[in-house]
Amino acid sequence: MDSISNNLDSYLATAAEMLSAEGNFDAANLLKASEPELEETGYDNWNGGTTIWTLSLRIPAREYARLGQRKEIIESQIDNRLKPILQPYQNDQVGVTIAPKIESRANWREPGLDIPGQVRRGVIDFLRIEKIWWAGQLDEVEFLQRLYDLDALPSTDSRFKNASGDIWQHRVNNPEDWDDDWVFTDSRFGLMDGPTENFLRFLCEMVHPIVRPDRNEALRLVNVFNERLQTHGWRLVEAEPIAGRPRFQTQQTKLSAGRTVTRARTVADALDAGWMQKEIERAERAVDTDPALAIGTAKELVESCCKSILTKLDLTFAKGADISDLTKALAKELKLVPEGIPNEAKGADTVRLILRNLTALTGYLTELRGLYGTGHGRDGKHRGLEPRHARLAVGAAVVFIDFVTETYRQRSAKAGVDRGK
Repeated sequence: MDSISNNLDSYLATAAEMLSAEGNFDAANLLKASEPELEETGYDNWNGGTTIWTLSLRIPAREYARLGQRKEIIESQIDNRLKPILQPYQNDQVGVTIAPKIESRANWREPGLDIPGQVRRGVIDFLRIEKIWWAGQLDEVEFLQRLYDLDALPSTDSRFKNASGDIWQHRVNNPEDWDDDWVFTDSRFGLMDGPTENFLRFLCEMVHPIVRPDRNEALRLVNVFNERLQTHGWRLVEAEPIAGRPRFQTQQTKLSAGRTVTRARTVADALDAGWMQKEIERAERAVDTDPALAIGTAKELVESCCKSILTKLDLTFAKGADISDLTKALAKELKLVPEGIPNEAKGADTVRLILRNLTALTGYLTELRGLYGTGHGRDGKHRGLEPRHARLAVGAAVVFIDFVTETYRQRSAKAGVDRGK
C-alpha cells in the first residue's frame, strides 16, 4: 500500500480528469480543492487478507455544510472513478468519504460583522431599479439548489411536500404567481433578516460564472455590492477562477479594526474625549464611501487633538489659530522637535527626520483638505480623490494623534512621579 500512498496525488489527479470528462464537475472540483488524508482503518483476514483504507477528502467546514444530500452522490462518483485506477492493488480496499476540515481559529467565539437591514435593502433596491435578474441564466430552482437543500425546506403550498416543488409550481410552471423578487422576502432563505452569511453567499452566487457568464457584467455587480458592503467590514474578492472566469468569495475587510479601536481608546482615555474615538471610526468608515468626508475629518481630528492637549497643558492659543500654529506649539511643548534628541543617540538623524515629517503631516492634510476635502464649494469639473488617497490621509492623522497623545501621557506620568519625590 506504500506505493499507493506515495503516488496518491497522481491517482487523484487522474480521477479528477475522468470526472471532468464525464461532466461530473462538482466532484472534480471538490477533489481538486480538498486536502486528502489516507488512513488504515481495518484489516479483513478473508481471502488472503485485505487492508482497509479510508480516504478522507477534507474541505472547508462551510463548504461541507452546503453539500447536503449531494455529499453521498459526490462520494460515490469519486469512489467509482478511483476503483479502476487502484485495480492493480487487489489486496487493498479504499473507501472515500468527504469530511470537514478542522478549523483552528483563536477568535471563533467572537461575533461576526453583521450586514444591517438597510444595507441589504439598498442592494436589493439596486437590483430592482436596474432590473437585474438575480438567477442569471439559470431558472430559480436551479439557482437556489446551488445554495440550499430545497428538498429539505418546507413548502408554502400544501400540494407539494418541499420547497423544490413549491417554487417550480409558482415560478417555473406559473411564473406570474409570485413577484420576480419574491426570494428576498421569503423567510425560508433568510436574506433580509437572517444570518449575514446567507446574504453574502447569495451575492457571491449571483456573480458565479455559471450563473452570470458575462465577465464585465459580473464585475460591475461586484463593484456595486462592494460599495455597500465594505463600510460594514465585508467585500467580495476573486477566488480561484473556473475555466478562466472569476469566481468570488467573501472577505472581511476590517481585520485591523481592533487595532484602530485600541488607538482610539488610547486617545479618548488620555484626553477624556470619547468623541475622538467616534470621529476616528467615522473617518475610517467614510474612506471607501465618501473620501472627501474622510479627508476633511482627518484634518479636523488633528486640529481638535492639538487643541485638547494644549488646553490640558494650560497653554493658550489664538481663537483663529490654524493647524500649523497648533502643531508647532504642541511639538515645542511636548519636546517633539528634532532638537530634543541628543547627537550621541543611535540613529539620531533618522529619528529627527521621522519627527520632522510627522509634524509636517498636519500641513499636508490641510492642503489636501483644501483641494479635495469637505468644506469648500466645487465647480462642475471638480474630480475628487479615490479611497486609497483618503485612506492615506486618515492613516496619517491617526498616527499623528496617537503619537502625540501617547507622548502627552508619558510626560504627564513622569511629571506626577517627579512631583511625588
